[in-house]
Amino acid sequence: MSTDTDAADPRDGTASASRDADRVPRSPGPGRFERVMVVTTDDPAGRAAASAAVDLAATHGATVDALYVVDTTEGWDMVVERRERAGEELVEAAAARGAAAGVEVEKWFRYGAPHREAVDFAAAHDADLVVVGAARRTGLDRLLHPDPVPARVRRGVDVPVMVVGPDDD
Repeated sequence: MSTDTDAADPRDGTASASRDADRVPRSPGPGRFERVMVVTTDDPAGRAAASAAVDLAATHGATVDALYVVDTTEGWDMVVERRERAGEELVEAAAARGAAAGVEVEKWFRYGAPHREAVDFAAAHDADLVVVGAARRTGLDRLLHPDPVPARVRRGVDVPVMVVGPDDD
């Protein structure tokens, strides 16, 4: 409480402390998030991550940045066009889920390597939390990509990363 005094109390002549002097806008505080970034992917874990991000944002009064990265490292033609269409549907679904929960969801697209784009986006947009779906990898994929996207994102950002599995929806 502040020691500043208001006018004296007319009944007894004593001064009262001002409660308004201590009221200042506060940040969300420790453990609270303002911007939750979700990396959307077209698999059950990616959809569960979008759902978890919206639920967390609703709990914390935060906004969600729904990011879809069109992976251009493996080709650029029909595959990329399909990924663009899938990405549009995924960020629209995240926005619809956010609208139903009363959460503002901003939709974003990037092109390139998913982990690099996610890390750069989180830094550029001051994300407080990054939510990403767990990697589901098969035998050949483990050989070709021994370091999955969630692990690369986790190492690359300076904020907490929440990895969501497909059954966490």
